[in-house]
Amino acid sequence: MPILETSRLVLRRWDGKDIVPMAEINADPEVMRWIGGGTTRTEEQTKRAIEHWENEWNTQGYGLLAVEVKESGELAGFVGISVPTFLPEVMPAVEIGWRLGRSFWGKGIATEAAREVLRFGFVDCGLTEILSICQVGNDASERIMQKLGMHLERETIDPTCGRPVKVYAITSPVAK
Repeated sequence: MPILETSRLVLRRWDGKDIVPMAEINADPEVMRWIGGGTTRTEEQTKRAIEHWENEWNTQGYGLLAVEVKESGELAGFVGISVPTFLPEVMPAVEIGWRLGRSFWGKGIATEAAREVLRFGFVDCGLTEILSICQVGNDASERIMQKLGMHLERETIDPTCGRPVKVYAITSPVAK
């Protein structure tokens, strides 16, 4: 998988140096507020998650990518596509998602990275539709979905935590 780039960002596969900064992001209660039940993650849980994300790349040919800021080399978080098995009612499906450290919020990084990941999903992976799922009340993520041209497909309940979620979708502009 080639490294994806935007004007400000490098979207790349994970390596060992990403565990600590991603664990710091995952340990922030404000970052994790809208993820599942809202609980933070430990460094060991982050390490296992990164191993899982890398395995998805190896088995599916896509997954979550580390988002690195070109100017500073800092890990901002992740953006990528994966299979949303936590929400069986939308399966089969591929979801685009993101999680950034709080210091990277409000700078257009998630939108910029997500646009490139959508391009990758549609053009390089040949996907015809990509979903995005956010908990009701996560207005920042919902705005990103709308900026990406996604439309609200449904509201439902995340069975893993009982919280209401919104499911957005976008169809490939290159789909035949």
